[in-house]
Amino acid sequence: MFDTRQFEKINPQYFNIIMLSEHDVTVQSRNTGHYWYLHNTDYPSEGNCVIFHKHKASHPYHLHGRAGTLPQAVRSIKKHDKWQMNGRK
Repeated sequence: MFDTRQFEKINPQYFNIIMLSEHDVTVQSRNTGHYWYLHNTDYPSEGNCVIFHKHKASHPYHLHGRAGTLPQAVRSIKKHDKWQMNGRK
């Protein structure tokens, strides 16, 4: 499960926070406008999450990757944003 301590890693100046719950987080990057859905599976251990991504609200999500913790997922999103803003280089 995600907890409030982990939610503090989601900077509201960087992300538009759409939804936070113990198993699901949905945010929008203020830099790229991309949407991110993080699902905490609690399997094989507590805290593991699957990262889904979409470019526009009307698009379907696609699998972006996995992370061991919510802070790791946030770092992955920021890395993707940097790559996107640098012309995908």
